[in-house]
Amino acid sequence: MTETRVFKARKILTMDPLRPTASHVAVREGRILAVGDANCAAPWGDFTVDDRLADTVIMPGLVEGHAHLMAGAMWQFTYVGYHDRTDPDGRAWAGIDTADAMIARLRDGAAQSNEKVFGWGFDPIFLSSERLNKTHLDQVSTDRPVAVLFSNFHLMCVNSVALEMAGYDADTPLEGVVKGPDGTPTGELQEMAAMFPVLRRMEIDFRTLSQSEDAIQSYGKIATRAGVTTMTDLYSMLEDEDIALMRRLTGADDYPLRIVPALGASGAPAHVADKALALREQSTDKLRLGAVKLMTDGSIQGWTARVRWPGYVGGQPNGIWNTAPAEIFALTEEMQRRGVQMHIHVNGDEAAEVSLEALEAAARAHPWPGARHVLQHCQMMDRALFARAAELGVACNIFANHLWYFGDQHAALTIGPDRANRMDATRTALDTGVMTAIHSDAPVTPLGPLFTAWCAVNRETMTGQVLGPEERISVSEALELITLGAARTLRLDHEIGSIEPGKRADFAVLGDDPTDGDGATLKDVPVLGTVFGGRVHLP
Repeated sequence: MTETRVFKARKILTMDPLRPTASHVAVREGRILAVGDANCAAPWGDFTVDDRLADTVIMPGLVEGHAHLMAGAMWQFTYVGYHDRTDPDGRAWAGIDTADAMIARLRDGAAQSNEKVFGWGFDPIFLSSERLNKTHLDQVSTDRPVAVLFSNFHLMCVNSVALEMAGYDADTPLEGVVKGPDGTPTGELQEMAAMFPVLRRMEIDFRTLSQSEDAIQSYGKIATRAGVTTMTDLYSMLEDEDIALMRRLTGADDYPLRIVPALGASGAPAHVADKALALREQSTDKLRLGAVKLMTDGSIQGWTARVRWPGYVGGQPNGIWNTAPAEIFALTEEMQRRGVQMHIHVNGDEAAEVSLEALEAAARAHPWPGARHVLQHCQMMDRALFARAAELGVACNIFANHLWYFGDQHAALTIGPDRANRMDATRTALDTGVMTAIHSDAPVTPLGPLFTAWCAVNRETMTGQVLGPEERISVSEALELITLGAARTLRLDHEIGSIEPGKRADFAVLGDDPTDGDGATLKDVPVLGTVFGGRVHLP
């Protein structure tokens, strides 16, 4: 007979309005059999009580709707970011707050290798000195390529050797190869077209960083530490060998995570749709395939996002299109026609406006009720844009972490205080009826849905300023956005996101009740581990 296991907890937060709390949950065959008290499983026959979680608080497994598989693999390189971070093995890395400190750390990394030097996580917006350039990185090495990837993953800076490897000089016409007053490249490269030639020559490939056994295993580790049981990889090449590897690793009984990759929408629209539909047929419980990701604009703090009038407060040029508007329209129409769900990157409000126009045109040409296309980041969307998304049935996954990580800088340096006060407008999204989620974009910011929830509830910056207090949401709303809300954007809310009979037995195991108090300590709630498919994972 199939075993029934009943988990006892100090408290269970179900996210089910019909039974908001419980003390026990019964699990059979990896699914939730019953929810309630100690006798909830009695109608189903014999059962075993599991007391391992008796002193904990259980809630649905947290769902991260925007992250990248390279979140674990990046740690093989040198971290040079401004913020303190912790790697997948629990090692703490102090933040870097000067160019000199960054150069020193890169030199330490260079001393341990005779090959390329690669750092990541740097963000010049926090430094008062001159913009990072090739002269700084030439101090690390003059005979080896040196590259530093910015925290937003949309910009990088390289040394003179790396520029020469890519053939970048005063005559290079490519948009994104930044040039100084003397007409020569400074070393700063903006967005994918300018960055990829250097990355390829340095043999640093985002696909390789994601599609390795170490990367996939590390993803499971950081997920368990954060209470996450379902997580995206929201831009992936997904070649045949990648699928074979992911199916093998995620198929192991003890792998603790469901991964939802999105195919990068690069190339002819028909080819992208063909590949996405073929991938869909290879899905498993722990590997859900078939969606695509469109890259439109860049990064606000890198001044490469596309923003509407009046532009950036410093007068910087209005960003870069990674995918031109005409291509956005073509890709959107083909995915809509073929029944392929889209996740569309939109940081700036101009990018959001163009994407909504494309989605509306596609919906008129090829009606598809319930498509649940998702705008990702949505940082500068205003009430009118959210209302338009709601009218079209377009979901919005909002980058709430930016409020704390970059809020002060956005108010002072990129979009000014008025627009910074309404950025990541989760309250407005909910009030206009948008299907909403919130996210971390790990490794851009660390994975931690409870911290993401705290950001949406409190809207505090690093200096303690509250950006747009009217845009704050309640604790209960925030918890829904990191469970059911995110599950809805992945079209998985019938399987995950709440603790209800019939759903997957995926739980986050917490040391305290996140609903206690007014949300000020939400980010400090200890995460003890997860339960995935009824199997307990306590790191």
